[in-house]
Amino acid sequence: MPSTAAAEPPARPVGATTEDGDPLALALFGLTAVSGLIDAVSYLGLAHVFAANMTGNVVVIGFALAGAPGFSVLGSLTSLAAFLLGAALGGRHTTGRLRPALAAETVLHLAAAAVAFAFGTGGALQYGVIALLAVAMGLRNATVRSLGVPDLTTTVLTMTLTGLAADTRLAHRRSPRQRRRILAALTMTAGTVPGAALVLHHHLPWALVLAAAVTAATAALYRDTA
Repeated sequence: MPSTAAAEPPARPVGATTEDGDPLALALFGLTAVSGLIDAVSYLGLAHVFAANMTGNVVVIGFALAGAPGFSVLGSLTSLAAFLLGAALGGRHTTGRLRPALAAETVLHLAAAAVAFAFGTGGALQYGVIALLAVAMGLRNATVRSLGVPDLTTTVLTMTLTGLAADTRLAHRRSPRQRRRILAALTMTAGTVPGAALVLHHHLPWALVLAAAVTAATAALYRDTA
């Protein structure tokens, strides 16, 4: 009996990418740069919160509760809640499918830029921008997690850097992924620098446009060869 399932190609197998020149790995490097850009915008320009790195938000909440000046419990909670919403949506609708997630992320970055252009980022409006960015990052994180590419989570580097140090001659270990780990750190820095520069020169909305452009270009160039 013929199948009535949609003719959509199967999702890419978990952990399928092993080479840094693989189209998926290249796409994830691009998204790592976007994460650096987005966190530069959210931390420097939006109440000292993180839209991509949720570990940072947990720490920031602790700072704020202890009375450290310049930190916002509400901002960090907004980011956490929006990130979790995005991750839930990503787990439901885009698991294993990178391009739909990137299309949605691009739209959310553009929406955040539109709000920033039209109304600025002062007062309560900054929480709307934070929420849009964090939803985008949660959606992407859920999708990237489902792909299972080692050392390329696109938003956090702690375990990547741990592997970089642990798999060395000093530790009497070798790993074929050392170059990937170095490139992940460099690409995040490469995104952080222009994001920070644009915010510091009062061009925060244009930083969000840049994030949308890089995400869209990544989606357009990505071709799954699985």
